[in-house]
Amino acid sequence: MSPISNTVAGDQQQPAETKDAGKSQGGAHAGSYRPTVRDMQTDSIAELAETWTKTDEVTGQYDAAVIERVYKDELVKTDFSIAKLAVLEVSQYLEKYLWPHYEPGQSPTIHVLSIVLMVNEKFRSRVEPWGSFEEAPEHFPAFFEEVLRLCLQESENVDLRMKRYLLLFIINSFQSLENALIRTECMRLVSLSTWHALVSPAKREVEFKEYPQLLKFWKHLEKKFDAMDSTQQQKAIFERTWLNEMMKGFVQILETIENDESDKIAYCERFMEFLIDLEAQLPTRRYFNTLIEDHQIVAICKLSDLANNKNSGTLFSQLLEILAFYTGFEINSQTGLALTKEEMTEIHASKLTKLQRLAFTYFNAELLDLAMTNLRAIEDRESLSKHFDNLTQEQLVQLCQLLHIRTSKITDPSAEHPRHMLLELLLLQFEKRHSQIEQINALPLYPDENALFEDAAVTEENYNADRPLALPKLNLQFLTLHDYLLRNFNLFRLESNYEIRQDIEDAVTRLGPRPGPNEGSTVFSGWSRVAAPISFFKMVELAKPNLGEDRHSLITADVTFNVRKYTDAIQAEWEAIREHDILFLLTIEVHDNIDEAWDGKVSFRKHYGLKYVRGCEVVSVIGPNGRPFDYKKSDPQMIQEHRTGNTRTFRVALDANQYKIDQDNAKKNGGPDVYQTFNIVLRRKPQENNFKPVLETIRDLMQSDLMVPEWLHDVFLGYGNPNSAHYSQLQRQVREIDFRDTFLDLDHLNASFPGMNVKAKDGDESTLDVPFVVKFPEAADAEAAAGGKKKKGDKATKKGKESKPAVEQAQDELVVSTYKTPNMGPYPEDVPNRNQVRFTPTQVEAIKAGTNPGLTLVVGPPGTGKTDVAVQVIANLYNNFPNQHTLLVTHSNQALNQLFEKIIALDVDERHLLRLGHGEEELNTELSFSKYGRVTSFLEKRVSLLAEVDRLAYSLEIGGEHGSTCETAGYFNSYHVVPMWKEFERQIDSKEEGERSVDLVKELFPFKVYFSNAPTPLFSDSTTVEDAMEAARGCFRHLTKLFEQLEEVSAFELLRTSYDRANYLLTKEAKIIAMTCTHAALKRRELVNLGFKYDNIVMEEAAQILEVETFIPMLLQEPEDGVNRLKRVILIGDHNQLPPVVKNTAFQQYGNMEQSMFTRFVRLGVPTVELDAQGRARSDMADLYKWRYKNLGDLPNITERDEFKYANAGFLYDYQFVNVDNYKGQGESAPRPHFIQNLGEAEYVVAVYQYMRLLGYPAEKITILTTYNGQKDLIRDVLNKRCSWNPIFGRPASITTVDKYQGQQNDYVLLSLVRTKAVGHVRDVRRLVVALSRARLGLYIFGRQKLFENCHELEPAFKRLLQRPTKLWLKTGEMYPNTSRPVAAVEDEEEHGQDQDGEEHQDGEKKGAKKGKKSKKSSTRVKATAAAAKADAEAAAKQDYEIESIDQIGTYVYGMMKEQQQYAVQQQQAYLQSLQPLTADAEMTTEDSTSAHANTTEGADMDVDQL
Repeated sequence: MSPISNTVAGDQQQPAETKDAGKSQGGAHAGSYRPTVRDMQTDSIAELAETWTKTDEVTGQYDAAVIERVYKDELVKTDFSIAKLAVLEVSQYLEKYLWPHYEPGQSPTIHVLSIVLMVNEKFRSRVEPWGSFEEAPEHFPAFFEEVLRLCLQESENVDLRMKRYLLLFIINSFQSLENALIRTECMRLVSLSTWHALVSPAKREVEFKEYPQLLKFWKHLEKKFDAMDSTQQQKAIFERTWLNEMMKGFVQILETIENDESDKIAYCERFMEFLIDLEAQLPTRRYFNTLIEDHQIVAICKLSDLANNKNSGTLFSQLLEILAFYTGFEINSQTGLALTKEEMTEIHASKLTKLQRLAFTYFNAELLDLAMTNLRAIEDRESLSKHFDNLTQEQLVQLCQLLHIRTSKITDPSAEHPRHMLLELLLLQFEKRHSQIEQINALPLYPDENALFEDAAVTEENYNADRPLALPKLNLQFLTLHDYLLRNFNLFRLESNYEIRQDIEDAVTRLGPRPGPNEGSTVFSGWSRVAAPISFFKMVELAKPNLGEDRHSLITADVTFNVRKYTDAIQAEWEAIREHDILFLLTIEVHDNIDEAWDGKVSFRKHYGLKYVRGCEVVSVIGPNGRPFDYKKSDPQMIQEHRTGNTRTFRVALDANQYKIDQDNAKKNGGPDVYQTFNIVLRRKPQENNFKPVLETIRDLMQSDLMVPEWLHDVFLGYGNPNSAHYSQLQRQVREIDFRDTFLDLDHLNASFPGMNVKAKDGDESTLDVPFVVKFPEAADAEAAAGGKKKKGDKATKKGKESKPAVEQAQDELVVSTYKTPNMGPYPEDVPNRNQVRFTPTQVEAIKAGTNPGLTLVVGPPGTGKTDVAVQVIANLYNNFPNQHTLLVTHSNQALNQLFEKIIALDVDERHLLRLGHGEEELNTELSFSKYGRVTSFLEKRVSLLAEVDRLAYSLEIGGEHGSTCETAGYFNSYHVVPMWKEFERQIDSKEEGERSVDLVKELFPFKVYFSNAPTPLFSDSTTVEDAMEAARGCFRHLTKLFEQLEEVSAFELLRTSYDRANYLLTKEAKIIAMTCTHAALKRRELVNLGFKYDNIVMEEAAQILEVETFIPMLLQEPEDGVNRLKRVILIGDHNQLPPVVKNTAFQQYGNMEQSMFTRFVRLGVPTVELDAQGRARSDMADLYKWRYKNLGDLPNITERDEFKYANAGFLYDYQFVNVDNYKGQGESAPRPHFIQNLGEAEYVVAVYQYMRLLGYPAEKITILTTYNGQKDLIRDVLNKRCSWNPIFGRPASITTVDKYQGQQNDYVLLSLVRTKAVGHVRDVRRLVVALSRARLGLYIFGRQKLFENCHELEPAFKRLLQRPTKLWLKTGEMYPNTSRPVAAVEDEEEHGQDQDGEEHQDGEKKGAKKGKKSKKSSTRVKATAAAAKADAEAAAKQDYEIESIDQIGTYVYGMMKEQQQYAVQQQQAYLQSLQPLTADAEMTTEDSTSAHANTTEGADMDVDQL
């Protein structure tokens, strides 16, 4: 899950040919299975599916027998095969047949169960599950009640397996509480009424005494129940006892498990997941936590046989640990407030004190020691057990009853708990809870061999949706910030472990370990560029433990290895390793049968003899002299000596926690020292190896006083009103905003606020001009704006409102004022840059929202100007709030650089800009905006500014070294420059109005000599007095800015080191600081220690950033007086495009790790501003993905700019789907697992690229995209073979995957879809949107038509794509960019393609849509003029040409190359012939005519040879 990783989970597709591929409990690939076209056509369901797929009408003829046949014959008989369920889901069984014909109370049980299965399948397939129910929402409550009743029944159709599927449906429902329809039904099951099932009314009274408001609510519910009729009361009783009955049923099943009964075990595991989900969300936990504690579920599970079964009970035990953790979580379930460590200690102490009082009162003889001892002595399980052992069975029962602990079984109230159960209940009640923080602090941050290869979650490559996993889930809500961080910590660590395991497996396989000549030795027959055999390993330092700790404070070792056999490029990669990089040390001890290929039957670790894995951090590189060495700072001779040597040595820091664990194990179990067995050192790509600092950052956050801004807290955790953080709901919203250069003119302002009346503040609209200051109306109802509700009896509020004076500004009125932009000086650099973008009304709303305090979410579809909006928001904040600091965060360096380049182009002073992290060198500017680049710039600026001070002093004829330092310059300004200016103003002001003149201003102005080098005269003859004074003030502003800059630079004179200067720049000078989310996570500790402060955060690409990596940048500063100073959070992204990359399918789907914070906020219903006009692609190309957005239109430039008006030279269409059949008898192939390729498409794409280059298309305007890494590598290989020999072709701008190209664009895109057996992960519509939206002018897609046209999710896009011919059509006789053929003509050509219904075009009259149409129209005309004849000749030269196959396009391109070669030869010959007369004349000046002619011929031949 590395933030930079590009491998997409989901590449693994299950072959349709595998007979047991669809088994719901079999096969590792079950979770990622998708039906192929062959499945859809050959499956026995296909014939039945015609019942609902043959017509678009969902109200067609209904036959209940069809549902019964599908259920019994296709599902039950195949053991509910995932393959069958997937085919039914893709054929829209739920949408078109099941739900439209559901009748409450009449539809049979099989109908209800079929709906449940289809909803579960949609969740498994990651498809929208609840949309179908919006068609008849009034039926859903009855359907949901039927499902609840079925959960408690046992019948022929509802066995234990089906109960598990019903329970999964309930789990999915509780995970969808953002849906109002689902939430209404679910929340009734966990209401306060469930407390009717508590052990006794006395238990309720205890709770009511602690929370009196609950008693009031309870009485209200009882009154409401009494007012119901009998039918309603029965339903209410069923709902409030449903959870009670479900838990009883669960306990009965748990207690009857014998001989590893798989169905019962699977049901118990799923039920544990259900309980965990209820406990992990505050709305469901509030009353349920008391109920589950009363029902003693944790104790019953802990003592069950299944929990103690090390074979079949492993997963159950892991789930039980999670449940136990959440039942005792540090939160007040009623108030929702997080409990501090001190509060938890106080609660535990009060429990023990109560126990002591009861012991002293009722059990003085048996528990006197317990009653009299201190609390510390009785807080652990062992000491409590000793005391409780003194009690008899009857006394234990009595004690439990006094504590309101249930003493009988919930399944049989007459059966008393045995002694061991009563003891367990008491121990769970009173033992001290282990600190999660202490456990995490003791956890090694590097994974060992067990975490990598034995952890079931890490090895679960393909999630099987039929069983739960012991993983945290990232859903809509979190209990506390600690809970949020803990879930993310665990998932991030597991995902990192998964990626590390993949890298280790690849490297070890390539190394080829074999038994050595000596017994027990290992040699390596292969090699890997990222792993090398260790020559020497030595422990260097074991530092003493810090005070209060029992582990070494520092452990270092030297690792030496040989690089002689590596190429220079690989050696350079090893030399690129620097301080803080992460390495892994491996111990491989092979066995004798290692020569056999690994077949997966035994674990990878066992097969290759991988015994130990330990992580370490590089401290330094050790040079030839045995001392730390730096490639940049060390002596050049030593660097050369080091590089010519064969060995490399790194000093590394080992994990102190892991070292202590290893040493303790060695003492306990014996065995060799782990650290003397390492024989391989392994490195990883730097951009994928940042897991340790990220985990350290999360761990630091968990132990700090987290302060999310109060206005954001509830929304962040997913509670309360989702609008509460919006600027319109905050009392401190900015009513008056200086928009500066946001608007280009008054018309732009008027158009930006439709429905609002623009009123000039002074009443004269004719004076309004840029810049505009807009005052917005105040909210009509302040209380409504605050999101509150009126309280009954709030008379004071009512009275106050009645007496409130009328609002001066109407709600539909904008009061606009303007001001004259001050003259900043006479030089070009004094003129501020201005925005040139005419923002749309929606973009203006986004800019307005971002300028206001609060949370702003901007949804930006492709090409809608997200970056321009972000830049304008930043510029407005910079100018409106000059004392505030803004943090700019993106996912990628490229996006960060794009933003930064646009910020530079606006009115933002470069000295206030700072770019942190790698990638700054790729900025398209001559200036350096890195920390040290800025320091250098400031120092260089200082020199030039001081030189200007000397020049100013010289022009004023004031002697002295005024420009020697910033301090002397400051004195010069205070004692000379400012007094001169004030004297000038006094003299001008002393004159009467009539006495003032331009000549007077010019004469008195003291700095005219200094500004004599201005490009234009300061005071011209036509200048008015007012203009002359403004020019003078501009000059003084220029000087004021000069001395202000010197004052800012003065700190750099006092700070002597670059480090101090850079940190001063970061914390004091920079107003706009940019970094990637990865850099924020890596450097958080350092930034906090420096005292870094910021007020606003703008996050681009927010939908691509992991939850925790979005959260960390919000906490890069310490709170001030217990308050987070963050005022604005602006998230900009598009949740309809690709989410964060998570490689492990289990973490992606079960843990929902791919959900970004941006997407979660959208799901919660947080207000968003969705940009609604795109300016990237041609309008008809944008139609391919517009259906995914609401009201997405086009910007005016789409119709105004020439590049959009004319067709693509050499192509009949601007976009086309090209069907590619099997090439050489083969479609897709996989040389190795998940490395999918398609040679036919690769050849086709490269041939089209060659064709475009031969027409003159620039290579940098063409991008080749594909959906799989295997195809990317294949296309690169084909391109190298076809084009590397000819410089005409070159290489396209990029050859990469769709996932890696998100956020980028190009004029022309060639897209290879690769798959021919199954749709693959393009079925994710988000990936399709990215693929279709990268091109601006031309998009040509290559794929298998029969496969993709049948995919339901892709139907809107492919329905439009397939309206055009699926054979590539070229337009001959055109060259780039010289085409005058309007793109509008394509519409006529498209009609021709539609007439063909996708069939191949024929020769003759059907050859060319445009030509055919024109010739038909012109057949009645008489072409009598020469102009008409010429037009005919040109038209004849421009023929439409259909490409039938891959070989044909290759032949065509080859023919073009030969023609161009012949043309080049002809041009060369013509040029040489033109040189012959000149050569002859030169020779005849010295020799006679005959010999001159001979010599000239000879010279001409020589020139030909040379050329």
